[in-house]
Amino acid sequence: MTDFFAGLAPVRFDPDAADDLSFRHYDADEMVMGKRMEDHLRFSAAWWHSFAWPGGDPFGGRTFERPWFPDAMGGDTMEAAKLKADVAFEMFGLLGQPFFCFHDADIRPEGDGFAENTRRLEEMTDYIGGKMQAGGPKLLWGTANLFGHRRYMSGAATNPDPDVFAFAAATVKTCIDATHRLGGQNYVLWGGREGYETLLNTDLAREREQAGRFLTMAVDYARKIGFAGTILIEPKPQEPTKHQYDYDVATVYGFLKDFELEGEVKVNIEQGHAILAGHSFEHELALAGALGIFGSIDMNRNDMQSGWDTDQFPENVPEVARAYYEVLRAGGFTTGGTNFDAKLRRQSLDPVDLIAAHVGAMDVCARGFKAAAKLLDDGVLEAARAERYAGWEGSDLLGSDLETIAQRVERDGLNPAPRSGRQERLENVWNRYV
Repeated sequence: MTDFFAGLAPVRFDPDAADDLSFRHYDADEMVMGKRMEDHLRFSAAWWHSFAWPGGDPFGGRTFERPWFPDAMGGDTMEAAKLKADVAFEMFGLLGQPFFCFHDADIRPEGDGFAENTRRLEEMTDYIGGKMQAGGPKLLWGTANLFGHRRYMSGAATNPDPDVFAFAAATVKTCIDATHRLGGQNYVLWGGREGYETLLNTDLAREREQAGRFLTMAVDYARKIGFAGTILIEPKPQEPTKHQYDYDVATVYGFLKDFELEGEVKVNIEQGHAILAGHSFEHELALAGALGIFGSIDMNRNDMQSGWDTDQFPENVPEVARAYYEVLRAGGFTTGGTNFDAKLRRQSLDPVDLIAAHVGAMDVCARGFKAAAKLLDDGVLEAARAERYAGWEGSDLLGSDLETIAQRVERDGLNPAPRSGRQERLENVWNRYV
């Protein structure tokens, strides 16, 4: 044990607790719609924001002091990486969440090239695997950081330099291997720099073709080694690039269709990214469900007064309820889950702040989820939805043609009157539950 979280006890469910380090709403064993709440929500902690992020922002540097940071350990060493893993699993034990997620660069220090990166990743995979076997949480998903290092300044899969493409592809192979060895239930690809800064030096057709081939290679390799988890793409419209090729769910679906991967790849949807794309979180979730590519979620939020992805822990119960309603309508999570891709504010310096942030977020999610489940179980909105489209039941209209339809309209004297969508009444229904 380290002493980073010294004095903190495992978080317990206590609906009458007066402190902010107890669950008041999240009872892992509570049965909701025939299943334990833990099995519905499938909470995951993100390694990068919780343990690798230094507390900086676009206008200021590091504010956090962590014992595993390079200046405290005499460099970015394997010893520092292992200490960071020790602290991570201590936090997992305190929170009791069933999953965690990581990038390769979160868990191993950068080496002097691909071979050393791979050796270090394999060593850390073994180290983390031992902790998992000792009772730690499972791996929700792994991924490769193909955006942080300067080699990726012009992208990874879409880079104009084929050597960068090759380095990125080899790195993804090692990360799929690590995810597979740790029993990961998904593998995520996020194109953090797969886009362009200016069209003056960009070949859109070439870069899109490269991205499609890169994804196909990743899927083929994962299946070749027997990885049975889900391959996920995480859409994001902008920041850091001016335009990114994985802009939103609809764009990703079109991309998957073009490369015949819609049956192989699903999406991991983040609330903050949905907002940057000009959508709501529930829109992206509903569309993914309608298209059959819903996979997993990153549950975080943006500050609506800021123009970038602020990655804050959720605090808005009605907003969260809207999201989980669409998750449930899509069939709920299978291999996916609720990952807190969220970070402390740079003024929240103390270790206890990290625990409190997750406790509050898990409680907010539990409250929102239970409201959504109750509303779906009661069937009020679904009945209204079915009534609105009832006229289509048994209709052969979509199998007809314009000439036949025109003849029918004239023959039957059709002159339909508009009917109310009852939006305000349905909003009143919603608000009674949340």
